[in-house]
Amino acid sequence: MGVEKVFSYTLANETGVTSDQVRKDFSEFNIKGNKRGGYNINELLEKMENLFHRNKDNNIVLIGMGNMGLALSKYSKFVQRHMNIVATFDIDPFKQKMRSGIPVYSMSRLKEIIDRFSVKVAILAVPEISAQEVTDELIRYGITGIVNFAPVLLKVPPDVIINNVNLCDELESVIYYVHKQIKSNGFKNLELLYRDMKY
Repeated sequence: MGVEKVFSYTLANETGVTSDQVRKDFSEFNIKGNKRGGYNINELLEKMENLFHRNKDNNIVLIGMGNMGLALSKYSKFVQRHMNIVATFDIDPFKQKMRSGIPVYSMSRLKEIIDRFSVKVAILAVPEISAQEVTDELIRYGITGIVNFAPVLLKVPPDVIINNVNLCDELESVIYYVHKQIKSNGFKNLELLYRDMKY
């Protein structure tokens, strides 16, 4: 858009945090700017790309090719952000014969693929019953970061990063706050009605 500078209050408005928080977070990672001049956009983008390792390809494996795994394997934004799903895995022989952009392997080839592509991160989209067993295997083969879509809390060593994504929990949270807001608005409407009747 031809803009060269951006200010903390602009970033704060766009992200839903305070400008103080933006400046504090930036200073934590030695990203410098000033109140009058703001932040140079090109420098800011370069530093953030380095920070999030977006300046190089990150190879990922995906375990489980059910509905969730299939949807994740087709998500085009991963490639745009240098996140390459180099292989997917499933125990179902029929799924291993699927023809798509990303190969589907049997679990027996997991170590081979992890070693070949120097993979450190995995996406787990397997049923709850097998999630811990697969996680243990991934860690044994050198995986140190897991995004877990299985509806179970996994036990991992302290040096393994795990991010649990439970869609039911997320929906329940939204439903709770929607009903809380409806209830709150109901009370406000009652207050207004009472005030109108009073006067």
